[in-house]
Amino acid sequence: MDVQDGDAFVFINKLCTAMKILHMEYGGLVIYHMKLCGGQFSLPEIDFQEGKTVSYETLWSDLVLMVQGIDAQKVKHRKRWIPEKKNTASKAK
Repeated sequence: MDVQDGDAFVFINKLCTAMKILHMEYGGLVIYHMKLCGGQFSLPEIDFQEGKTVSYETLWSDLVLMVQGIDAQKVKHRKRWIPEKKNTASKAK
């Protein structure tokens, strides 16, 4: 995962009331910060390990649902074409 390849990094606090999203725009990195006035973010089921940071890869559309307060596991996803990322590391020679 690389922020310069279009990946976004999401950080959520323990109480699931605040989220920060780091991603690359033209000219530099951007951080979005969202703090809920009430309620919590509904996270996907992740096998958390006590005392360890856990990484979880998700689709941008699922992140949007999470921010909007919609449970992504109860949403029915229709089949769509998703373009593959270009691997820039293999092109650099």
